[in-house]
Amino acid sequence: MTGRSRWANIQRRAQAATRCRRVREGLEKVQYEGYGPGGAAVMVECITADRKRMGADVRRAFVQHGGQLGADGSVSYLFNTVGLLTYPPGTDEERLMQVALEAGAEDVVPNADTSVEVLADPLEFATVRAVLTHRGFTPATAEVTRRAATSLELRGEEAQAMVELLETLEGMEDVRDVYSNVEISEEVLSIG
Repeated sequence: MTGRSRWANIQRRAQAATRCRRVREGLEKVQYEGYGPGGAAVMVECITADRKRMGADVRRAFVQHGGQLGADGSVSYLFNTVGLLTYPPGTDEERLMQVALEAGAEDVVPNADTSVEVLADPLEFATVRAVLTHRGFTPATAEVTRRAATSLELRGEEAQAMVELLETLEGMEDVRDVYSNVEISEEVLSIG
């Protein structure tokens, strides 16, 4: 699990159905950066009316879970903005790769569970998605997101503390997205 966590994506879809957030007058976009347990990089994007309160809440979450808030730019350089399309296990990987590369995708990444991710330049994302869909490869999910350039594997107590930090941040009302470079085994994720 790297970049924006898959388990968090599932939780976010459920929350999005019950909680609609709109950017309106008086709200501002704020980004916080820091380090979680084991030195894992974490970026938190928020839309808030109270920047000071949000900063205090995010700082408290980091500290309570063994991390620390960093300065602007302390971890953002570790993340790239990418267009991400995902396909479920059983997708014809070879054919998808051929069509995706012809459409202008940058990479096709097979996962251990046989699901497949297609990465595209954000400027080419809409075109790649349209071509893939037209050619019979409708993605399970498609979004422009941030993805870690490198990953950090955590185990044991550090991994569990990191999961708790990510869940706490994801649960905050004004948090829009949380990104991390951490890799955590399915075994640890299933404990919570």
